[in-house]
This record gives sequence, C-alpha cells and structure tokens, in this order.
Amino acid sequence: MGDSSSTGKNIGIWISDKKSHKLNWKELIKTCNAHGYNIVKLDLDIPFEDQGRMDIFLHKLTDVIAAADQGDVKASIIIGRVEQYLSNHPHITVIDPLNNVRLLLNRYCYYTILQDELSFQNHGIFTPAFAEFKTSDIEQNVEIMRSRGVKFPVICKPTVAHGSKLAHEMVLIFNERGLNVCKAPCVVQNFVNHNAVLHKVFVIGNKYHISERPSLKNFNASENLDPIYYSTGEVCKADSNSTLSILDPHDKSDITMTLDEDKIRTIIRILRRKIGLVLVGFDVVIDNVSGNHAVIDINVFPSYDSFPNFFELLIESIEDTVSRSGNMDISDDIVEDHTLNGLVNIGDSHASYSVIGMNIN
Repeated sequence: MGDSSSTGKNIGIWISDKKSHKLNWKELIKTCNAHGYNIVKLDLDIPFEDQGRMDIFLHKLTDVIAAADQGDVKASIIIGRVEQYLSNHPHITVIDPLNNVRLLLNRYCYYTILQDELSFQNHGIFTPAFAEFKTSDIEQNVEIMRSRGVKFPVICKPTVAHGSKLAHEMVLIFNERGLNVCKAPCVVQNFVNHNAVLHKVFVIGNKYHISERPSLKNFNASENLDPIYYSTGEVCKADSNSTLSILDPHDKSDITMTLDEDKIRTIIRILRRKIGLVLVGFDVVIDNVSGNHAVIDINVFPSYDSFPNFFELLIESIEDTVSRSGNMDISDDIVEDHTLNGLVNIGDSHASYSVIGMNIN
C-alpha cells in the first residue's frame, strides 16, 4: 500500500489485522498524500529492508512486545528484527519509541511512575493505592495490601496491560474472602466511587480531546458480596447498557462533579515528561467525596473515539515530532524535551458517550 519509489516521505505503518479493519485507510492515504507523505503498510513477516524506504515508523506493536516479553518465541524474533532495523536506520522517526511503549505494558510499572509524581498532590490529582500480587497466598497478599495502604473494595487487574483480551478482564473484590479469585501476577487497586462516569482523554502531541463514558457504579466494602467479574470493553464502551453502570437510588445526590481541565493539562504534561509518548490516552475518574481526579489507566495509541479531524492532527503531530527530533534519536528527544507549545482541547465540549472517527483501540 503506497509506492516507496514515489516522491515525498514514506510512513511505514503497522497495526494488527483486527485494528486494521477498523481504520479508514482511504482517508488516511488521502490526508498523507495531501501533505507529501506516502503510506507503506508493513508486514512483520518480511524484513523491513525489503519493503522500501521508510522515513517514519508509526505502529501499535503493544501486543507483540507484550508477547515477546512473556517469552513468545515468534514475537521475540519479530521485535528483535524491528529493533535491529531501527538501530541500523537511526534517521527514522519512531512514533512511539519501543522502550517508551514498554513502560505502559506493565500496570505496576506505570502506576508506580504516577504514584512517584509528588506534584500531583498539589493539583488534586492522584493514583489510587495499589499493590502487586505475585502469589496466590491470601494471608501474604492481605499483608501486602496493608503495607501498601490498599483497602476494600479493590479492582484486581492483570499486571500485563496488553497482549490478550485477558488484559482487560477485571474483578471487583469486596473482602478478603474474595481474594481467592486473584490470579498472580496481578495488581489490586483501591476502587474510587465516581458516580459511574469515566473521562477518557485522548492525546496527539499537544492536542487532546475528552470523551465521557459510562463506568462502574458506586460500591463499598462488604463481607456479603461475591466478586464481580467484568470487562472494561463492555462496561465502559460508549453504548454500554450494563447494569453495573446504573447508580443506586441513594447515590443520586445534588453533588456536581465537574472535570477540571487544568488538572487534565497537568496530567498530560507529566505523562509527556515521564513516559514520552506522542500518541497516548488515559482514563480519569472524579472522587465523589473529595472531587480529586484519579488517573486509573494509561493506553498506548488509543482508540481516538470521537477525536475530531484525527488524520490531519496525526500528520501535524508527525511533522512536529520529526522537526523536534532532527538527527537525534527520537526516544531521547521525547523524554528530555517535554515542552509543549500550548495544550489545545480539540472540540467545543466533552463528547458524551459518542463514538465517531477512527477506532484502532
């Protein structure tokens, strides 16, 4: 797809077949060509050297990297080849650098990065307390929770954040008895009551867009409740009708919880400095008692549901990244040079439960 011998720069792109079917290739190619770029749709089973010249490498290799890190032989060979190719061609701009992407493949890793950011506290931003289980020993895990300040109810999540559908399967646990369903390695995290509203923030460079989604209703610790299994893809999708998102009558109060965009911009700046991704998304919920904003998840190259004018802004971000990287390795540039030329919210208001535009989540 695309002709590497034609004039202009070549963008080599790889996303999985499943995601590829959701991508409007015609519109992407049209937009790229209008800006002097050609698209080369890459095949991981063929050496990149045999697929034409590449100036920019745009990818979502998260599942392949995760599989390689878990010991999958084929995935390891593929990632090894990709890394060797990029090492041999340092002029190529990579969006996003593989080592930066790896930071978001492990939930315990990126929760720790967020927790260590002391400036969050000054802005009313936090990451709910969390702990990692590496064993199925309940007594030991209870002690780990206590030492980390984790209290019921908790959400149990696989430590590995990508690589399979299981990465998005969660369990809401209300008591010590329920910990027997935890499958190590996993992360347990305090559940924050947030009136069943999730704010998904999609970022492209210095542009961002906020989309409101349904989420889990309010819950409290209880010795009588059994664990609740759920998938974030089902409960939190825009058109979800899950009963888990319906507030109980006593939860419907006059308290108004308003998203603070100053806090959102602070989170974007911190993520850019700490993790250094051009294409990133994160989930925020608002504590229904304190009003503080909790960052509960971060995603590499997210769905960009409802993101207006996505392809134009993608090209703009690519050109900005190329100009900033110059002849330097982009992985160094993004982490060290975190200055954003202003942050711009694309859209007049927060999209509420809408799904339009590109979706390659």
